[in-house]
Amino acid sequence: MRVGSIRRVCALVLVCAALTPAFHADAVSVSAEAAVLVCAETGEVLYEKAAHARRPMASTTKIMTALLTLEAASPQREVVVTREMTAVEGTSMGLLPGDTVRYYALVCGMLLSSGNDAANTAATAIDGSLHAFAGRMNARASQIGMTDTHFVTPSGLDDEAHYSTAYDMSLLACEALKNPQFADICARGSVRVSYGNPPYPRTLTNHNRLLRLYADCIGVKTGFTKKSGRCLVSAARRDGVTLVAVTLRDPDDWNDHIALFEYGFSAVHSVPLDDDTACVRIPVTGGAGGSVGVTCASLPRAVSVEPAEVRRTVYVPAFLYAPVRAGTIVGRAEYTCGGKTVCTALLVTDASVAAKPSHGHEPQQTGRSRFHIWLDKIKGVLQAWHRPNAFKNICPRAASSPGERPRS
Repeated sequence: MRVGSIRRVCALVLVCAALTPAFHADAVSVSAEAAVLVCAETGEVLYEKAAHARRPMASTTKIMTALLTLEAASPQREVVVTREMTAVEGTSMGLLPGDTVRYYALVCGMLLSSGNDAANTAATAIDGSLHAFAGRMNARASQIGMTDTHFVTPSGLDDEAHYSTAYDMSLLACEALKNPQFADICARGSVRVSYGNPPYPRTLTNHNRLLRLYADCIGVKTGFTKKSGRCLVSAARRDGVTLVAVTLRDPDDWNDHIALFEYGFSAVHSVPLDDDTACVRIPVTGGAGGSVGVTCASLPRAVSVEPAEVRRTVYVPAFLYAPVRAGTIVGRAEYTCGGKTVCTALLVTDASVAAKPSHGHEPQQTGRSRFHIWLDKIKGVLQAWHRPNAFKNICPRAASSPGERPRS
């Protein structure tokens, strides 16, 4: 369906909640050497402690490796494991040379079993070497905005040049959770996958105990080496609010993350925004009805703390061509507070509009005016002058009888 140029229809000022809350650093404390709590929807930092200090992050590295694996190819793609891929110390999902394994199982092996063999296998399969894959990791980190991070290994094994910060790891977690497959896998307590030679079913159990300790937890990844200490990147969702917590070198990480989440959820709330679009109607050209209304595809919400002014601006086409089907995305509503976009809602048509029935013998082409129809015919005639025999389909000459000479 052809759509006219986008134009601003209306702006509405609402009373909602500010997204720059005045949090108090002493409201919660953790045992970690570095920590951060952020709101995934807004990126607001709700709590921090040495959040930008560069530190080793152990197997939380596999958040990046898993995300890149899902982005690189179909999760159903198969890999044949080599001895080089499994030549790594530490935790394992049990891969052996000669095994056939899918990318999906490798991601499960990384996020649930924290398999170093899974990380190395995926990295080598994707880029041919661990060094080349590290380049991919660092390029993706730059895209995300992880300015204090440098990756060397896909597994997170210790290396002097392998480091990140609590804040950077929170950015990575927020980005990874946008991937539906990643979010689904890291939230599972266990998963059934097949691999081997030949492949056979196995059950992988998630090392993240927070999934069992905290009802709102939705992932993400644990980590530990002697150098890094206990590391944990976790996420929790409640009433439309998603929080991400990161602790590095934390001897009491389970309890600290629960405390951080309870603190965050007590201060941050999801507030429904005005979704009234009764005043918005779009003219329909060539339609049996003169216009069509719109509605929000889902209830718009914003994360908020205290009352403030929120402005809604609605963007829809100047007009639509018939026919129009109900539920077609035709625009958006943007909600801003203090110049910052806090929510964007898609707008869809609330009804169908059929095309006007054609009259006479002129065939009607959906969404096209008579002028454009005749213009196309004129173009066809002009082009025919340059193509041998092209004219015969427009003005056929009567066939001559056998032996009859055509008349001049």
